[in-house]
Amino acid sequence: MFGGWPSRYATPSLSCDLLQPYKYNILNGSSYSHIFHAPSRSDIHTLHRSYVPAWSIFNAPLVLRGRARAMLADDAEWQIHRSFAIIDDAMTALFRRRARLLAIVFTIVVFYLIVIFVPKRADTFFGFAYVYSSYDWSQHALKNPPSEPIKQLPTGAPSALSDIQYAFNTDTSPEGAVREQVLTERRLDVKQKFLKSWNSYKDKAWLYDELQPVSGKAKDLYGGWGATMVDSLDTLWIMGLRDEFYDAVATAMRINWANTDATSINVFETTIRYLGGLLAAYDLSKEPAILLKATELGDMLYMAFDTPNRMPEARKGDLEAGDHDPSASVASLGLEFTRLAQLTEDNKYYDAIDRVARLLEIWQNKTSLPGMWPTYFNMNLMQLDTDQSYTIGALADSLYEYLPKMYLILGGLEPLYEKLYRSAMDTVNSSLLFRPMTPDHVDVLFSGSAYATGDIFNLASEGQHLSCFAGGMFGQGGKLFGIPEHVIIGEKITKGCVWAYDAMETGIMPEVFNLMDCDTLAPCDWDQDRWEREGNSSLTKGFTDARDPRYLLRPEAIESVFLLYRITGDQEYQEMAWRMYQAIVKATETDLAFSSIDDVTVTGETVKSDSMESFWTSETLKYFYLVFSSPDIISLNEYVFNTEAHPLLRPKPLG
Repeated sequence: MFGGWPSRYATPSLSCDLLQPYKYNILNGSSYSHIFHAPSRSDIHTLHRSYVPAWSIFNAPLVLRGRARAMLADDAEWQIHRSFAIIDDAMTALFRRRARLLAIVFTIVVFYLIVIFVPKRADTFFGFAYVYSSYDWSQHALKNPPSEPIKQLPTGAPSALSDIQYAFNTDTSPEGAVREQVLTERRLDVKQKFLKSWNSYKDKAWLYDELQPVSGKAKDLYGGWGATMVDSLDTLWIMGLRDEFYDAVATAMRINWANTDATSINVFETTIRYLGGLLAAYDLSKEPAILLKATELGDMLYMAFDTPNRMPEARKGDLEAGDHDPSASVASLGLEFTRLAQLTEDNKYYDAIDRVARLLEIWQNKTSLPGMWPTYFNMNLMQLDTDQSYTIGALADSLYEYLPKMYLILGGLEPLYEKLYRSAMDTVNSSLLFRPMTPDHVDVLFSGSAYATGDIFNLASEGQHLSCFAGGMFGQGGKLFGIPEHVIIGEKITKGCVWAYDAMETGIMPEVFNLMDCDTLAPCDWDQDRWEREGNSSLTKGFTDARDPRYLLRPEAIESVFLLYRITGDQEYQEMAWRMYQAIVKATETDLAFSSIDDVTVTGETVKSDSMESFWTSETLKYFYLVFSSPDIISLNEYVFNTEAHPLLRPKPLG
């Protein structure tokens, strides 16, 4: 009955009530002869029903024997002497109890102090330690709080939107099995290249933003919070590297956003890489600590909107919106802030980016190229920039990319984004797209840049690696909004980028280049005389120059190849991807990882620039892996990618 006791001691003993008279009178100095009494029959009955109290366990047998003898003795003096023994036993038990109580209290106090001073841990299955940032931005008093009511997320059940992804069927034929084996081998090869990059980063640059893949040095460009680590979390998950994922998450949960050597941060880059990376990691793993860390960061980034007109400052953080900000930097925060608002049910994040969207709506048809927005904004004065250059390439790209994606993340409940997309793409089609002039009349398109001189617009027939994203944008927009011709345009832009890859000596397209163009989007005859005047004999016919011949490990071309494969189901895109992948690996691989190169037009060994941006593991290798994977992995009908290739979960319609 009592743990640790021999069985012979497991017997009833005196109850606490029977010893209370002795304890009371001992403490008050009363005569023993006045307090003793022989037990009655009711006392004896109590003896057989009572068990040893906690404080008298060790002396119970002696007490029991003393009382039993007292019941049989007729000699009163003997009874008094035996009562001394009983009292002595009771006192011994009392003092032992006090010592044990003191020990218990001391242990509890020590344990409590340990709990207080040990760092807080997140309530997660894997039990990694969570360290809160040393400054809580959610409690920071705004200098310029919103003067209007906070805009709420659209309410109601998400709409049943059109499927974006092709309805793939499993090929059970022998040919299908052979192809699946080929795709598996390609996918594993991509995974191995990722692991080479990841392991070198862990070994040489852990907790820094980037690895320099030639020298093995580390550098910080984005706050010093481990950009490659956070940016790659969802890639680790998608590739099935769960141990690596949770190791990285355990480290990321100790990030202190207030701990940085930077005097300012790039709000755009911090949002798409860090916040987007954390939100995608949460959407995939459902680890609550990841969302908490994302919310900490979101609260800090929200301070960029603490300006008099509530327009964001792209970098300086001086509580005043910028006067010459790239349009993409201030208008490409919507996906991440909206998803954070959905997950936290805090509408302040959505309110912040909705104000920018409303300004885009006001400006859209007031520009010198109605439908589009200039490359730079004056957010301080809320004025359009005066230089009047227009592009969907560098500095403006993700503004346009996010229009159909915002419609998706909001479940079709905000029609503004369809309106903005349709109007913008009408202008892109009529004013920026061009067909290159080539001897073989290749049926592809590129998006150039337009520059205004007074009322006259000049189209620069340039190609940019950054503008290759447009193939995927047109493809998704066409499927989403029921515009079949946009899917066709998306295919032609994507194939144009692949054509530019194939045209270079290294098999990789340059960062920026110029082409001879046809007068219209229709096929045109080859003009040899023009080529001799404008062309570059060192390049494939049709190219006039490679103005910026670098390759920076960028993902935009493979991004569109992946998206068009998922949209059309055409296996030709998988073959394009494999050619691109092999060329990139050959030209960029180093002993440690993979590096940007200085010139894609050279023959022989390429010159490495010792740079590996985090989008190599976050975007480029992720898209290569996914294009060879089963289509149900990150389905386009369930997820929407941010501009850093982080898949965010779309809201599901009821039913």
